[in-house]
Amino acid sequence: MNKLLLAALVSGAMSVSAFAADYTILAPAGPGGGWDQTARTMQEALTAEGISGNVQVTNVPGAGGTIGLAQFATQENGNPNALIVGGYVMVGAILTNMSPVTLADVTPIARLTGEAVAIVVPSASDIQDLAGLIAKLKENTGAVAWAGGSAGGVDHITAGLIAKTIGVDPTQVNYIAYSGGGEALAAILGGQVTVGISGISEFASQIEAGELRLLAVSSDERVPGIDGPTPLPPASPPSRRPPSPPTSKRWSARPPGSRRSKPRAGSIPISPATPSTPSWQPISLLPRPS
Repeated sequence: MNKLLLAALVSGAMSVSAFAADYTILAPAGPGGGWDQTARTMQEALTAEGISGNVQVTNVPGAGGTIGLAQFATQENGNPNALIVGGYVMVGAILTNMSPVTLADVTPIARLTGEAVAIVVPSASDIQDLAGLIAKLKENTGAVAWAGGSAGGVDHITAGLIAKTIGVDPTQVNYIAYSGGGEALAAILGGQVTVGISGISEFASQIEAGELRLLAVSSDERVPGIDGPTPLPPASPPSRRPPSPPTSKRWSARPPGSRRSKPRAGSIPISPATPSTPSWQPISLLPRPS
């Protein structure tokens, strides 16, 4: 990630002065996953660039991020020095868990990342490619155990879309939800599940080290530097194809009651930008809740 750009964007979005107070960032998931990685990258960027002398990251996993969201909205109400990171998973989790606290209860700052979803198996797996996975799904859908993020999130939706695309019942997909990427990765590497699914960045190190085999990525085009085909088989009828490939997006937000009416002097304005780092996608402001 481009840490200097991230620091400037977060600083501008929050309208903070060049040397701000201490900050806390809540990652509503366990260590090792995408939200945790995003929070800790923000922590490193903000301190390295002198924007804040002390940034603490707290992990509050559970229920697709809704436990952390509720804690953040209530305990940090009115605190301008608190941030939370999240993503699409939380949208489904709020509905699934009937959470009384929703995204309308926080103030969006910026969309930080967007990346393709990767489908992987352990290097020792007998599944050599996407065709092998499809064959197993058609033979016995429920016997293929998927490890991914919280139920109702992008990982879960992608697994269901793949099943639907190849003509098997999505409701029979054996999806095992984990509250943190670290737990899911351990299950995949330990052979406790058949296949893993998550944002490509969460598996990149293990793919490079040869510990995981990349079967596919959720992209219409090949991702630069990633040797993995689209998960939609070419033979699939066009009517079964989803309108667009699923992507994993992450954002940051402030607690309720912390919106400032005027930027502080010395703040850095935020705007959409595309850094040179391929893994960092264009960053743009999210619409504010009505």
